[in-house]
Amino acid sequence: MSDFKKPTRRAFLNASVALGALSISGLTVRAAEPVRGGSATFLLATEPPVLTTIAHTALNSFYVSPKVTEGLLSYDFDLNPKPLLATEWQISPDGLRYTFKLRPSVKWHDGKPFTSADVAFSVKTLKEVHPRGRNTFLNLADVETPDELTAVLVLSKPAPYLITALAAGETPIVPKHLYEGTKVQENPANYAPVGTGPFIFKEWVRGSHIVYERNPAYWDQPRPYLDRLVVRFINDSAARSIAIESGEIDLAPGTPVPYSDLDRLKALPNIALDTRGYQYINSISRVEFNLEREFFKDVRVRRAFAHVIDRNVIFNTVNYGYGAPITGPISVKLSKWYVDDLKTYPIDLKAAETLLDEAGYKRGPDGIRAKLNLDYVPGEGYPRGADYIRQALAKVGIEVSVRTQDFATYTKRIYTDRDFDFAYEGMSNLFDPTVGVQRLYWSKNFKKGVPFSNGAAYSNPKVDALLEAAAIEIDPSKRFAQWKDIQQILVEDVPAIDIVSTPEITIYNKRLADHTVGAEGAAGSLAFAYLATS
Repeated sequence: MSDFKKPTRRAFLNASVALGALSISGLTVRAAEPVRGGSATFLLATEPPVLTTIAHTALNSFYVSPKVTEGLLSYDFDLNPKPLLATEWQISPDGLRYTFKLRPSVKWHDGKPFTSADVAFSVKTLKEVHPRGRNTFLNLADVETPDELTAVLVLSKPAPYLITALAAGETPIVPKHLYEGTKVQENPANYAPVGTGPFIFKEWVRGSHIVYERNPAYWDQPRPYLDRLVVRFINDSAARSIAIESGEIDLAPGTPVPYSDLDRLKALPNIALDTRGYQYINSISRVEFNLEREFFKDVRVRRAFAHVIDRNVIFNTVNYGYGAPITGPISVKLSKWYVDDLKTYPIDLKAAETLLDEAGYKRGPDGIRAKLNLDYVPGEGYPRGADYIRQALAKVGIEVSVRTQDFATYTKRIYTDRDFDFAYEGMSNLFDPTVGVQRLYWSKNFKKGVPFSNGAAYSNPKVDALLEAAAIEIDPSKRFAQWKDIQQILVEDVPAIDIVSTPEITIYNKRLADHTVGAEGAAGSLAFAYLATS
């Protein structure tokens, strides 16, 4: 870009209002104009360990952090950037300087002024302590602050994904005056956050709920429309379904109920489902092999498994037809990068048996070729999916024991102890494959103890070179070609079998309007949300 980018905010708001009324279940009942007042209840299946994402990607924290703490930008459903704390931005032709003009007269909830010093501190902190920020800002050399309302990110190499990485949940801007000089990961503000956002943190009752109240001094008046937002934690899936059905819950993101309940819930007159608002996450389910195990070092074995595990069975039976089958490592929802003509392995038990024989794993007298453990990540659909995989592999002489454990034990087993054969897991592509997909296949990202990275211990020098080139390529067509090559190699090497784009569904009461106005969905600020009249 040679000129500052200044989107027309009115056009964005009009588009958001129009889109906010649509869902896969029909039209939301809504007022002609947003209505001020009232309290909405937000459901989370699991309580987050912290309330900000400045140093964490911890489970569900990304849903609550943006209610208080904002980012430089927000994003529409096509991941086009929109103004938030930054009103204008300019990227130099060489991709090495990102200049942001900041919104004037913004105050932190404690009354202190928001300035470029907060931006500089936050971005540098993210590079130092944030699990993904270390890679996202890997090429960050400095943050210049020529005045209080200008911040310039200076890079040593281009980072073409960076303009998409600046949402509130991913790159939160926090108050320097509360964090400077402290150990950021342990700062009390992580548990009682102070931000610039539409809601002010009031209380956190552990094991029960969080309360947020309307920020009367929010820079984007008359928003927020809600006076109060209550986030409830309900651990039991049946209880979550009952709470939604009874009207106790207004907004429940992340498909928090059994897939088998979805059809029943969406048939209720007061309930609707929305599949939008997950373009920033783009989760997939996949089978990952531990390539440190001798059995899986032979690509013929991995290809044999691909001839046996039927992704359409998981899609139709385990996921009840929600989500979409995929043939490569990128979700169909990340459409800019999705390749639909990748090599596939048709379900063919005879071909699988032949490959296993050729690899030296013939059936024994008992008909068994190998005995393996399968671990699955705790979450909706994964126990049933793991059981299907067990049954499918038994047909070709692979005896599988399915192991169940809590999330912390699972993570330690896979990434620290390396005590697994293969796993059925969920991973997020996130908003760009360099951020969300590279971590799974880059050999330099295989580090014991680092979760949600290269759990397979996969290494291919050609893939490494393509990943590293794509990470700094500023020509969009060349970068797509690089990612297409990467995907084509991965389906040949089969370090993992990609199964489905995960069902990502928000369940909501139709009285709540405009909860999903962009790519972040319910993980956004909810500044636009209001209780509609019937």
